[in-house]
Amino acid sequence: MSAAAPRIGDSKVLESRETDDGTTIRRRRVSADGHRFTTYERIELPQLMVRKRSGNREVFDRDKLINSVRRSVGKFMNSELEVEEVVNRVENHLRQCSEDDVTSEQVGNAVLDVLAERNEVAYVRFASVFLKFTTLDDFERILRERRKKGCNICE
Repeated sequence: MSAAAPRIGDSKVLESRETDDGTTIRRRRVSADGHRFTTYERIELPQLMVRKRSGNREVFDRDKLINSVRRSVGKFMNSELEVEEVVNRVENHLRQCSEDDVTSEQVGNAVLDVLAERNEVAYVRFASVFLKFTTLDDFERILRERRKKGCNICE
């Protein structure tokens, strides 16, 4: 039998920290019965729409992107917080590039650019999924291209 989840209203804040990008506040809390837990607070922004290759549009889904990054980079991210920081940076870049409409290609390229700065192996793993690599030549090509050009988030 599992215990009920602690109620935020019945808890005390032990520590609050703002993330490096300033978009999220992480709060360590303790419930009235002594259980410790963490909450995250984010500023709610207007919906960002993503145009898919099929032409369909859908609302940008942070959780979907977090799961995609987590699956593709495997153990090359040290924590869930690091994956969250990658997605925060991607979302911030996308919002700077467009008011409310981006393509799925822009989303994937933004992830690639952020991962290239953080972890080269994670970058290559994500690229292999996003760009649908089928041969070793695909890996060699993307590495050559990455070394030649800089950021392509808004392209």
